[in-house]
Amino acid sequence: MSRFRHAVKNRDQHILTLRIACGVLVVFLLIACAGWMLAPSKLTIHNPPDLRTGSTRPWWEVPAPSVYSFAFYIFQQLNAWPKNGDVDYPAKINALSAYLTPSCQNFLNADARRRGDSGELLDRVRVVYEIPGRGYQSKSVRVVDRDNWVVRLDLVADEYFHAEPVKRALVRYPVKVVRWEGDAERNPFGLALDCYDGVPQRLEAAPPAPAPKKSGVFQ
Repeated sequence: MSRFRHAVKNRDQHILTLRIACGVLVVFLLIACAGWMLAPSKLTIHNPPDLRTGSTRPWWEVPAPSVYSFAFYIFQQLNAWPKNGDVDYPAKINALSAYLTPSCQNFLNADARRRGDSGELLDRVRVVYEIPGRGYQSKSVRVVDRDNWVVRLDLVADEYFHAEPVKRALVRYPVKVVRWEGDAERNPFGLALDCYDGVPQRLEAAPPAPAPKKSGVFQ
């Protein structure tokens, strides 16, 4: 009789152990499901043009060349006024708002109003481009921390009034870039300009802007 009693007791203990194990497995399953539901559905991976180190890198790391390319592209677009700066400049700020922090957008809007009120934008055509030989270098990007950078852009700024060249300047712009996980549909880069990290610096004297070409018909 004692042997049967022990067999029943062992069976009950084994069943209890199995129930505990099943409960632990259910808990792990719930944790796994919660992690799967909370995991991001998309990840932005930044691969720089220079792949000498291969493509193995932490997914959250943004390489310096990618930061520089982003800063230059957005800054150049902000300063591309094809017809009339009085209209083009505010329009560019609005069109590129997804790539600007709110404070930077406010700063640029105030700058556009100030320059517009002083007559600096009316019928102005503007374009900026890299100074030849002063593109990306290792010292062009200073890493502040994982989510903040300062980009040094050495650019030529040409301005025209109607068709007449009125200004050419070589300027170093210290531009702040921040990680900006906002609207991925409008800003797939996951970065944003935070305007300047200091006062833009005038470089050496620039040569005069080229005179507009005349058509052979009217010479």
